[in-house]
This record gives sequence, structure tokens and C-alpha cells, in this order.
Amino acid sequence: MQADDNRLGVFPAFFRVADEVVVICGGGDEAFAKARLIANTKARVIAFAEAFEADYDSYLKRSGIEHYVATFDASQLDDAKLVFAATGDGAVDRAVVTAARAKKIPANAVDQPDWCDFFTPALVNRAPIAVAIGSEGAGPVLAQMIRADVDRMLPKSLGRLASLASSYRSAVDSLLSRGVARRLFWRSFFKGDVADAIEAGDTSQARRLATRLLKKSRAHAPEGRVYLIGAGPGAEDLLTLRAHRILMEADVILFDALVPQAVVDMGRRDAERISVGKRKGCHSKSQNEINDLLVQLGLEGKRVVRLKAGDPLVFGRAGEEMAALRAAGVAYEIVPGITSALAAAADFELPLTLRGVSSSLVFTTGHDLNGKSLPDWAKLALSGASVAVYMGRSNAASVAKRLIDAGLAEDTTVAVVENAGRTSRRLLHGTLSELPRLEQVEGLDGPVMVIIGDAVAGANFDHSEALSLAKAPASFELTRN
Repeated sequence: MQADDNRLGVFPAFFRVADEVVVICGGGDEAFAKARLIANTKARVIAFAEAFEADYDSYLKRSGIEHYVATFDASQLDDAKLVFAATGDGAVDRAVVTAARAKKIPANAVDQPDWCDFFTPALVNRAPIAVAIGSEGAGPVLAQMIRADVDRMLPKSLGRLASLASSYRSAVDSLLSRGVARRLFWRSFFKGDVADAIEAGDTSQARRLATRLLKKSRAHAPEGRVYLIGAGPGAEDLLTLRAHRILMEADVILFDALVPQAVVDMGRRDAERISVGKRKGCHSKSQNEINDLLVQLGLEGKRVVRLKAGDPLVFGRAGEEMAALRAAGVAYEIVPGITSALAAAADFELPLTLRGVSSSLVFTTGHDLNGKSLPDWAKLALSGASVAVYMGRSNAASVAKRLIDAGLAEDTTVAVVENAGRTSRRLLHGTLSELPRLEQVEGLDGPVMVIIGDAVAGANFDHSEALSLAKAPASFELTRN
């Protein structure tokens, strides 16, 4: 396991404590804080201490909480569901935890993480909804700060809305089919008129609206919808807010090979995930198979995400998928993403257009240089356009040769980015005459973007390697065949 992975050392969970005994050992401020926390639940709290401080004792009496003046004894833990050791004496707290563990009871010793079977979170209470923020004991103050932010964000009426939802759950389960129909109902329930009525304090109106919504949902089967979403260049924080929201609502996610797993994992936890990745020379599914699958899932009434690297409308085969969906009568929506050329330019701090130098921009691949005639984009390059070449490594030599043969200066600046927009990006720079060397540079395993043009000279090359110095096999010679 890598030292910097993001796996938790604890598993967040909620204990059932209604009508169960929770024991708190200690009579000072630490025990008082635990008592106030547990008082948010329906647990039966019992407190033990050799002496209770005045404020704590007053609180226990006022709250009707059982409390006993006594030296710690293991018998005090009999029948307990949870135990808190908060005596202020580290040795005594460890003895309490040892006794609890002997009885198979989870225990927590205040300020002693190694003696905690569980950690108490910072709690936002909207019963029956609870938001718990934990830090594995590493940053309780930070957890409290986050709790305050979440508390301000959540409406005070959220608990009443959840309680109303609970009263409708059995009816929803019996009247609406499992899956998308129920999810669409609950989404409308929690975000629409019902929630507004609860917020306004009108529970009767909320019930009428909820019943009306249930009847409407039962009468109209949900229609499928396909979302063609651009995942951007790969960094999770470059995904748009709309894309993230739709991912959280999807029933099925079809994703390309270039979409990082971390982005795929941002989808709803129980959504079906299907890899339809296509890399050079290796296709898990043909484009026709992908088209057919999108249509099939849409006709089944599912909300489907087709997750593509970059932007779906830039070399993403979205045109074929939209045509298939239109022909089948399946509704769809495009959610744009940041295309790799823009991410690569940002990595290089590179102006793709520059007043007086370049006023146009071309997105292309080098594959259309295979013909005898010079493609239009190459002619634009001669007139000063910046040219962004996608998948540019394998045809770097042919791109350079055709452009130089057409009259573009050999010393035209070139910028190369592998894994644009990601922390693993690699930047190289050089001239058009040096571009053929790119095909032989070692260690380039990710997608490569090449940007060519006079405006590229305005980039920041402080953090990039010179193409002329990049490591290549000793047998490689820089030629233009």
C-alpha cells in the first residue's frame, strides 16, 4: 500500500443505541462533553465518577441521567453497548478500555487514539438525519470547523422532511418499480414543492403534495436519457459541476480508457459501470456496439452517462452516438468538458491566440496527412494559426515534414504535453525541425498533445524539457524522411 493513498484507517458507521446503555466514566469537562453528545440520541446514559464537578452534576440531574459516585469497577460496564473513558487520568482511562474490551464492548478513551475502538465525530443533528465528520483523532478542531460550515448549509427543516419521507417509504416501495422510478420520485420529493412546504412549516400541504407526486410518478413511467459528458483532461477538479451532479444521478456509466478511475468513481456508488475504452490498436467495444448499448439502455428508461475524456464534441465520436440516439428516439444531452488542447496550453502558460501574431486556432489530428493533398488546417498554419494536434506522438514526423515542405519555418516553436491537466503531466519544447524526435522519446505512455505556431513562443518554458535533450534510444537519428 502506498504511503500517500487516500484510504481511511476507520470505517464510518452508526451504532444503534436507542434504549441501549452507554456508560461514561469520569466527572469533569471531558465526561460532560461526552454526555452532551450522547444526549442527542435515545440511548440510556449512565455516568460513574469518584466526584462530579458542579456544572456536570447539575446537568445530569436536570436531564434525568443516571449517575453514581463510585470508584471505577469493571462491573459498571455490564450491559453497556458503548463505553467512554473520560476520567482525566490516562492510566484509569486505559483500565476502563481494557475492561470494556474484555467484555467485547467498544470503548473510547479521550485524547488517547491508540485506546479508541471508535472515534466520536463532530455531529450535525437533523434527526433522523445526522452528518458526522471525523478525523481519526488527527484534527478534532478541523472537524468542528467543518461541522459549523455544514450546519449552516443544511436547512433546519431537514429532519422533518426526512421523517415525512419515512412515512411514505412503504407506499413508494409497493407502487413504484425499483431503480430509476423510485430515484426520480425521491429526487423530486426532496428538492421540489414538498420540501418547500416543509420549510414553510406547512406539513399538511407537504403531505398533499407528496401524495400527488406519488400518483403522478406511478402513472408516468420514467423516460430514459443519455448524457454525453466531457470528463476533461483527467484532473478531478476540472470536471464541471453539472457533470458531477449528473454522475451522482446516473444508473449506468459507460467510460473511455482515458478517463481516470478517480473520475469514474465520482459516480453514484451503486451505478453500473461499463468500460468501453478504445486505445490505439485495442478496442474493448466497437463504436457500433457502443451506439447500440446507449440506445438499449436509454430505451430501458435508464439515466445513462457516456463519459469521455476531454470534450465529447472534439474527436469524441459524439456525432455518431447522437445520430444513433436520435434515430431511436432516445433523449440525450451534451455536457461539455475541458478539451486537452486548452489544458495543455494552461500547463505551458501558453497563449493559443496572440494579438498581432495568431488570431485563429486549429484542433486536428495528424492522421489526415496521409493523403497527397495538404489539408486545410496545414494551410492555416502557414498563415499564422496555432495548431493543436491531438494524439500527436505517433505521427510527429509526418506532421513536421508536411508542414516544413509546405513552407512553415523549421524554427517554428513547438510545445508538447503528456497527460495535460494532470499532476503526472510532462512538458517538452523545441522547434518544428526537432518534432520528429518526439516519436522516440522514452517514457511517454500517456496521451500526448502537440501545439505548433508562432504564438507558442510566448509560453513559459521554465518547467519543460528541451526536445533536443530528451532521452531517446542511442540508435535514433533525427531525420525527416
